[in-house]
Amino acid sequence: MDEDQKSILLKASARFPIPPGAKFSYGTAGFRADALVLESTVYRAGILAALRSLQTRSVTGLVITASHNKISDNGVKIADPSGGMLTQAWEPFADALANAADSNHLLQLIIEFAKKEGILIDGHCRAEVLLGRDTRPSGESLLEAAKQGINSIVGSAAVDMGILTTPQLHWMVRARNKGLKASERDYFVQLSSSFRWLMNLVPGERKVTGTDNKLVVDGANGVGGEKLECLMNRLDGLVIEVRNTGKGGGILNEGVGADYVQKEKVVPQEFGSNDIGMRCASLDGDADRLVYFIVPSVSSHNIVLVDGDKILSLFALFIKEQLGILYKGVDENNAYKARLGVVQTAYANGASTDFLKELGLEVVLTPTGVKFLHEKAAECDIGIYFEANGHGTILFSDSFLSWLEKRHNELSSMSEGSEQQKAAMRLLAASKLVNQAVGDAFSGLLLAEAILQNLSWSINRWNELYQDLPSRQLKVKVMDRTAVVTANAETVVVKPSGIQEAINAETVKYPRGRSFIRPSGTEDVIRVYAEASTQEGADSLAHSVAKLVEQFLG
Repeated sequence: MDEDQKSILLKASARFPIPPGAKFSYGTAGFRADALVLESTVYRAGILAALRSLQTRSVTGLVITASHNKISDNGVKIADPSGGMLTQAWEPFADALANAADSNHLLQLIIEFAKKEGILIDGHCRAEVLLGRDTRPSGESLLEAAKQGINSIVGSAAVDMGILTTPQLHWMVRARNKGLKASERDYFVQLSSSFRWLMNLVPGERKVTGTDNKLVVDGANGVGGEKLECLMNRLDGLVIEVRNTGKGGGILNEGVGADYVQKEKVVPQEFGSNDIGMRCASLDGDADRLVYFIVPSVSSHNIVLVDGDKILSLFALFIKEQLGILYKGVDENNAYKARLGVVQTAYANGASTDFLKELGLEVVLTPTGVKFLHEKAAECDIGIYFEANGHGTILFSDSFLSWLEKRHNELSSMSEGSEQQKAAMRLLAASKLVNQAVGDAFSGLLLAEAILQNLSWSINRWNELYQDLPSRQLKVKVMDRTAVVTANAETVVVKPSGIQEAINAETVKYPRGRSFIRPSGTEDVIRVYAEASTQEGADSLAHSVAKLVEQFLG
């Protein structure tokens, strides 16, 4: 690094001092905090995104959002060249960068890291970072801080893509690095055209019209509501009414949004008795999560929730069915043996895991966190992952898609219009509809709608796939959360010694009982999860296990 580059970094970083006493940590959600203390962090995240672009010689991304957090918060996430989240190997450097005490310390960190990673910062190598932000009022000034960070690395270009959902920005980064068109219009065209392709394959007798064709969506008063209105004008065969778009004075994530609906299991604002029996869905603040719900009766504020586990089950059922049709009559020795896998965390309802296993599917558990789910799903030819909160997607391997294209072409020439050819087309359309970079509420919603039409199912029929086991989640404050060490995707406690045996002894007292504990990633709290055949049993088991945590950890 030459003296000019050092001087630029020292001068620019001096304008963004770290707030006194602040401590930042890069997790699955990136950096997230009150917007008033984030300027220095976002500036430094800009430097990080530029360095990652230099190292990989690819386009990276940076999005300003705090997803389902309250409107006064904000955050920043980095998109890796794959379109996925920042590689975990860079997270410690992200933490060190955000918490560097002053400009000199920051400069030293960058020099040392660049040397270790072999990153040449000489102005000759070019870096490019795509930028996006959600609709939060603080987003504009924070985006400016990110640009300053990117521009602090000589030879780096910040490309402002405007107000976007988080999945749109990730999709654009992935598309750019694959040499494809990557504007917002291109995103909408890909989603609408692949949705139309899937809908055209719905058997004529199954096509629905009128109110059965209508979906009412809660936009969380965020960027998702605004962008869904743009997308729905391009759609055929589906009528969408968007509420809580943020234009009517509603506040982002306040009494609205997928996080609120999934956790509270109550009707969001602007929904009520007129929506009884309707198919309803809710997006979260930055539109990377999706849940469905039904308003059951006039007297109740509660809802019937169709969560991420049910979305996963619908997708898995459809993909498995299409693969079954595609492989019918095919010589097994010559066929591509596609590995279909489903990935969940221990928080997935036990009834959903049982249902998927009964379908004959391979179900793999990972630790909590989208990065773990995504990584494991990528090991399959078709990997489907979802968290109960509605974040998830489907990943198709390049080798499977290559074989599928070839098989589709063969079927088109030999048996045009056959069920096998249609199954190949449905799988190809689904692979283009899903966002393979990250979970995307829009692509998930369109795929769910197309599958429901293909199956000729109502939302009630979908909800009846299985009945969720009652569950309860609790938090226990402790002095040191690191005293709890888990294994087997957080389902077994290794330390402190003896607590797992005590949890097992409690669990066997309840029909269909299951319980686990895990340390929080952000606070000195141990999280307790319990489920059983009755709500009373789940509550009792959770409280018994919480007492065990207090006994063992004090």
